Amino acid sequence: MGKASKDKRDIYYRKAKEEGWRARSAFKLLQIDQEFNIFHGVKRVVDLCAAPGSWSQVLSRNLYVPAKQSPDCKEGDLPLIVAIDLQPMAPIEGVIQVQGDITNARTAEVVIRHFDGCKADLVVCDGAPDVTGLHDMDEFVQSQLILAALTIVTHVLKVGGKFVAKIFRGKDTSLLYCQLKLFFSQVTFAKPKSSRNSSIEAFAVCENYSPPEGFKEKDLYHLLEKVGTPSGADDLDCRSGWLEGPNKVYIPFLACGDLSGYDSDRSYPLPSTEGGSYQSLDPVQPPIAPPYKTALEMKKVASHGIGADISKLSLDS
Repeated sequence: MGKASKDKRDIYYRKAKEEGWRARSAFKLLQIDQEFNIFHGVKRVVDLCAAPGSWSQVLSRNLYVPAKQSPDCKEGDLPLIVAIDLQPMAPIEGVIQVQGDITNARTAEVVIRHFDGCKADLVVCDGAPDVTGLHDMDEFVQSQLILAALTIVTHVLKVGGKFVAKIFRGKDTSLLYCQLKLFFSQVTFAKPKSSRNSSIEAFAVCENYSPPEGFKEKDLYHLLEKVGTPSGADDLDCRSGWLEGPNKVYIPFLACGDLSGYDSDRSYPLPSTEGGSYQSLDPVQPPIAPPYKTALEMKKVASHGIGADISKLSLDS
């Protein structure tokens, strides 16, 4: 697919480049905030699986930049934004980058140090695995990523805080919902307008972090193995068939964003320009160290018939 063709087929891809976003996913977080007002009162926020940085851009433009431009704001009052990813990304104004593993407790300690011992008001995570097309497999791997994110959330999020994470909808969505309900009094699954209808993705919007009494972070996975229903019953094993029949859980699901706005599954005509044809814009910020860099180098070597030592190719080359 050529650049112009993709611009025509994906309005949010085109708009992201025009408005300076690194990825179309920026609109998803914006639309979630329009519905849930998740940025209200936020001073400290963590962006998990942040690269290439579109959600960090949203946080910067909506929290850091307005505060910096306010004449009444002092240096110590500026919002703190920490972005975490295994991959490096280009700098963003007001965003502290941490290159680390979200499943490692040391990463949580680094975040707390950046917050001067305080905890976050909001944690967001737009991370996702490389999809296989096998929906059950993709849903399972994504749910494990969310639980990995929940590991760091239990370390860095303050009581009453909020957590937003990408999910893949499927037959075990009710299980994930009940696991999240252990820690948040209100959990809603939301589908932003900019998310394609053909995609199984949605977002868990978790509000009012309130872990169980006596909860210790090291007991997280043991606690998740057995989950009662949101109604309060504690004698039901989440691995049994309680997701059907009279015990079936109905999950709040909400479409968010301007429902009369752009349709992510529709093609739109390209804007006309004076004195020439439409010129497609380049991406705002290409990845600076993508994990597929070695594969591209190997393909280039093979296509040119160069007798190079492939074993010497690396991400640092």
